[in-house]
Amino acid sequence: MNEQPGTNSTATTPGRDATLVFERPKVGERAVLVHLDMGGGAAAPDEREEFRLLASAAGAEVLGTLGGSRSAPDSRLFIGSGKADELKMFVEANEADLVIFNHTLSPAQERNLERLLQCRVLDRSGLILDIFAQRARSFEGKLQVELAQLRHLSTRLVRGWTHLERQKGGIGLRGPGETQLETDRRLLGTRVAMLERRLSRIEGQRAQGRKARAKAELPVVSLVGYTNAGKSTLFNRLTQAGVFQADQLFATLDPTLRRLELPTGDRVVVADTVGFVSQLPHELVAAFRSTLEETRNAALLLHVIDTAAPHRARLIEDVEDVLAEIGSHEIPRLEVFNKIDLLGEEAPRLERDSEGRPIRVWLSAQSGLGIDLLLQALAELTGGERVRSRIHLDPSEGKRRAWLYRHAQILSDQAADTGGWDLELMIGRIDLDRLCAHDRELGQRLGAAS
Repeated sequence: MNEQPGTNSTATTPGRDATLVFERPKVGERAVLVHLDMGGGAAAPDEREEFRLLASAAGAEVLGTLGGSRSAPDSRLFIGSGKADELKMFVEANEADLVIFNHTLSPAQERNLERLLQCRVLDRSGLILDIFAQRARSFEGKLQVELAQLRHLSTRLVRGWTHLERQKGGIGLRGPGETQLETDRRLLGTRVAMLERRLSRIEGQRAQGRKARAKAELPVVSLVGYTNAGKSTLFNRLTQAGVFQADQLFATLDPTLRRLELPTGDRVVVADTVGFVSQLPHELVAAFRSTLEETRNAALLLHVIDTAAPHRARLIEDVEDVLAEIGSHEIPRLEVFNKIDLLGEEAPRLERDSEGRPIRVWLSAQSGLGIDLLLQALAELTGGERVRSRIHLDPSEGKRRAWLYRHAQILSDQAADTGGWDLELMIGRIDLDRLCAHDRELGQRLGAAS
């Protein structure tokens, strides 16, 4: 069968459905977006707009959006047969070569939709993974994205390979006892194992860096927030690092660390991290775990919030969900309401809790308005006050002793005559607060002995 260049090839097996092998175009793709309101609740307008921006960030040419509502996903096609036929007609009429769902699809649903629509189908996780693959620049970032993609692909190898999923028979056609699909799975598993080993070595290097910063008594302040909230702009404003910044989703992926001198003369390390998004693929969270360790080991989180976002409460909640997933929900944080210049009426200000501690700063990273208030809050939260304490730890409290070695300055450590250890230490007030949230009993014992 002769094929025209750039067209999809079709392999047909008698007695079976036609199986398609789709080739990814080398340039921008004509895409149809699909977003259904599930469970009877209507999606917020900003969710639909974010979906469109994600598709545009991936390089798609958006031809249109198909909406609707369902009480629950259809097990075979996700959107149901009637809506699927409507989608098929729209795809054919507009000559679309890609359909993107703002939902998570099962491998079977993707395969069934591709057979029906005769074009590639991508779900939200695959879309975000594609954006990350385009934006990763560092060696570590590329490894992390590839690992996430392979983990995502491991459950979807059956797509496009139905014509190879059984061994051939007949004289001269018998294989070595392994189907093409099994070969691909084996090769993929080998590649995943290799990537995990490489990332493990890089994580070891990061751990050494964290130990060096701990010995130098430099607290780490980690910037977190929803993508496009202005983290990199704020990072550049504070440290003059020159990190790439743009008004787009996931403008930067690779973490950057810089020292910052505060007005009091104290120094901290500021870490710029990848932006979060709702329904962040679990494969990405797992692959970027070593990068997110900078967040988990931070003394303070600066939660950067887009003040001008119409539904910022939802964005804040999404960030909190990701922080809980990676184990950073107990770390003290300072909320930074950015982009106040877009509102026109807001003036920079520093808000405090009932005990006088800074909890929220309103500023504009783009114009520099309110940066002095942020530096003042950082100085109060990370510098100056340190608590000196003595404590006895029983032999069964080895994990607590290890935690203190990571987060406190150990002045003396002697074995007690009755067993265990007698420690004298210095610990920052913010680390003591963090300890109280993580281990209330030990925190209370240290506070009482100070």
